[in-house]
Amino acid sequence: MSEFFEAFWHGEGIGDGGDLQEALQAFVTVKPDDNDWIAACAVEEAAPRIERFPSFDAYLDNQDPLEVIEVTAQMIVVAIEQLPV
Repeated sequence: MSEFFEAFWHGEGIGDGGDLQEALQAFVTVKPDDNDWIAACAVEEAAPRIERFPSFDAYLDNQDPLEVIEVTAQMIVVAIEQLPV
C-alpha cells in the first residue's frame, strides 16, 4: 500500500493526497483573497501542516500519523504554481 497525506489549516482537514505534492496543492481551497500566503501562514491559528500516514487504511483506522510536516508559505506557493491551469 502507498502512503497517504492529509492537509490541515486552522485545525481542519482541507484535503489529502497520495503524495506530499498533491496534499500541498489542497491548500488552494483556502487561498487568501490577496494571495499573501506569508501573512496567511503567519496567523498562529492557521498552523498549516500535513500528516503522513503509512496508508489510506491506516488513516481510516485512526492510526497516529508517521510524521507531522510543518508547512511553510513557500511550500504552498510552489505546489499551487504546479497545478494545471
